Amino acid sequence: MATTKKESTAKSSKTKAKSTKKATKKGTKKVADKKAVPQEPELRLLRNDKYLAEYADAIKGRHQFALDKINHLTRGGEITLSDFADGHLYFGLHRQADGSWVIREWAPNATAIFVIGDFNKWQEKKKYAMKRLRGTGNWELTLPADALKHGDLYKFSIHWDGGQGERIPAWATRVVQDDQTKIFSAQVWAPERPYQWHVRKFHPNTSPLLIYECHIGMAQDAEKVGTYLEFRDNVLPRIVKDGYNCIQIMAIQEHPYYGSFGYHVSSFFAASSRFGTPEELKSLIDAAHEQGIAVIMDIVHSHAVKNETEGLGNLAGDPNQYFYPGDRHEHPAWDSLCFDYGKDEVLHFLLSNCKFWLEEYHFDGFRFDGVTSMLYYSHGLGEAFMGYADYYNGHQDDNAICYLTLANELIHKVNSSAITIAEEVSGMPGLAAPFKDGGYGFDYRMAMNIPDYWIKTIKELKDEDWKPSSMFWEVKNRRADEKTISYCESHDQALVGDKTIIFRLVDADMYWHFKIGDQNFTANRGIALHKMIRLLTASTINGGYLNFMGNEFGHPEWIDFPREGNGWSHKYARRQWNLVDNPELCYHFLGDFDKAMLEVLKMEKNIQRTPIVEIWHNDGDQILAFQRGDLLFFFNFSPNRSYDGYGFMVRQGVYDYVLNTDSPAFGGNGLNDDTVRHFTNYDAQLARDNKGWLQLYLPARSACVLRRSVEE
Repeated sequence: MATTKKESTAKSSKTKAKSTKKATKKGTKKVADKKAVPQEPELRLLRNDKYLAEYADAIKGRHQFALDKINHLTRGGEITLSDFADGHLYFGLHRQADGSWVIREWAPNATAIFVIGDFNKWQEKKKYAMKRLRGTGNWELTLPADALKHGDLYKFSIHWDGGQGERIPAWATRVVQDDQTKIFSAQVWAPERPYQWHVRKFHPNTSPLLIYECHIGMAQDAEKVGTYLEFRDNVLPRIVKDGYNCIQIMAIQEHPYYGSFGYHVSSFFAASSRFGTPEELKSLIDAAHEQGIAVIMDIVHSHAVKNETEGLGNLAGDPNQYFYPGDRHEHPAWDSLCFDYGKDEVLHFLLSNCKFWLEEYHFDGFRFDGVTSMLYYSHGLGEAFMGYADYYNGHQDDNAICYLTLANELIHKVNSSAITIAEEVSGMPGLAAPFKDGGYGFDYRMAMNIPDYWIKTIKELKDEDWKPSSMFWEVKNRRADEKTISYCESHDQALVGDKTIIFRLVDADMYWHFKIGDQNFTANRGIALHKMIRLLTASTINGGYLNFMGNEFGHPEWIDFPREGNGWSHKYARRQWNLVDNPELCYHFLGDFDKAMLEVLKMEKNIQRTPIVEIWHNDGDQILAFQRGDLLFFFNFSPNRSYDGYGFMVRQGVYDYVLNTDSPAFGGNGLNDDTVRHFTNYDAQLARDNKGWLQLYLPARSACVLRRSVEE
């Protein structure tokens, strides 16, 4: 079994049964007082949702399963879960205190393993033969200090009964691709001077969490693969200026095919070398921390690439070493392999992977990809998820659920400020509830219903049929005890075969009518609705808000990575910052609005926790109004009806404009004077409740935000 610092198998310990003392006092009629028998406390998840009572046994069973697994992995408390997740300190290639090298690998099916590389002309040499450690599936080789040097390329030549193959070590922390042959190899990475961190301890700002989802390679104007340093120097300042406080970086774990967007991972402990060196990634993260920006990683533990020479697909002649056997071996939709979360060795590998990225690179947490696929034997494919029974019908992978629970426990033990987000579409209850309450321990879950709703609305409804009551319900549709990350669109909606919101609204007219002064009706409509959709989504968050890079200014083109079908072109695998920087184009209207919108959200302290209080909605008028603290939000979705003196019953006081989508600064018509202060009109009946009438001019297809002044 793969162990942490010592070569020993984790021993399961028997749970000590609690006993209760019975009353034996002579002359008493009762041998035991029923009140003295300890009762199992009800999990808060069950208390918060009475409809889960029917499934209490399943919820408690999963909770206990995770507790038992922790007890097993920690040998009944002999070590901690964090100790168990130290596999990266044991396996892989390490330089020891005396300068010598040691390399270890878990390969129980192997019969012989040789380390081959630049240093031995890629030949199997006795000196480089690993030895199997007695009673384990682990292999080890110690080499003198001069046997390897920084920058050397290496692999394993692994033999098994009936076969042999060259493999990249599973725990390799540096993997590079030859520019000419396109072959991947592990690389000795031991610079004389390790990176010196400027910010050693960082505490993310999550009030609220404003995430800028990004991809290093396509984050530049040039038609090429961008680098960590280019992102640090050119893109990070934009993110800081725009007002985001967190970046979520995609495609960090090494992947053989660039066009997979980083979701077909081959080397789980290696930062993608196509973007630069480990030190350069650390420099980017350090620079972000210096600017108060948290950095979370899009981590892929839901599946792995099928490749054998680059990945884990057949490391040592056993295709099931890391993955489920039989029908569950391959993912039917993703052309990838599914981890066997029931194996202690796989848990060891994946949990150590979480800890590695937190400690080695100072990431502030993770967005877990493909959680729905992990939770269900069906991977969520073809499932409707119409009711609670669909979450507790025995079709769930309890091993995967247990792993996710343990991962969250570990991550928050290693870094109490860490952020974890689940990308999950089925609505599994408790996903973003604390483990102690019966949940899975994520801090947030993605509100994946919201982008689907906006796409459906834009595609299927005429503007006159957009109903504010439906919109309002959708952006607030979430469990009260779980925080979410709201978003209008992510990278998913920007890929070839799909469309971003701006492209659905404006389409080809973006190419011909996005110059200021040359907009047509379609362009103006798209600009107006783009802002309103974003404002409604961002202003109703209960956790955080996410935007994919470029979408804030309406990037006009889809994402299409270099591939044979497009002549290996990078034309659509980039972000055209020149568009938003050009004062003659309409893109800067949307970018400027996004920045202003985030500033408004920050005006209300902890807006994500401030109650959303509906003031008014009227589907006939297409009007919506609600309040969060001292901020009042007003929307008129009507495409052709403006309203003068529309009255809203609000708290008495003075109100000032802080945001107006119709402002000329944001590409609007400027029909309102934003400098005018609004006073509530006195109403004797309302005055008893400290209420009054606020009357506003609401232009068609516009929204505004007013703030109650401290002045009375």
